[in-house]
Amino acid sequence: MPNIKSAKKRVHVSATKTLQNKMHKTSLKTAIKKYDSALAAGDKAAAVETYRTAVKKIDRAVARGILHKNNAARKKSRFAAKLNSMGV
Repeated sequence: MPNIKSAKKRVHVSATKTLQNKMHKTSLKTAIKKYDSALAAGDKAAAVETYRTAVKKIDRAVARGILHKNNAARKKSRFAAKLNSMGV
């Protein structure tokens, strides 16, 4: 355990930020899973709606520094290709 006051604060702050990052990452993964399940079900309306949600979550994750921008671009591209292959 740290003895210096600033080091104690860094431990506290990093624990808080880790929790927030985990919360956002979990939310992102849930949105992606909902999109995949909508695609698997073949429901075009639900797929379009969940696609928008997933892309929005991905963009927010990039802004927060949780995902790299190229990783996000690759995910969005693959999602769009899957949606387009449905015939929407």
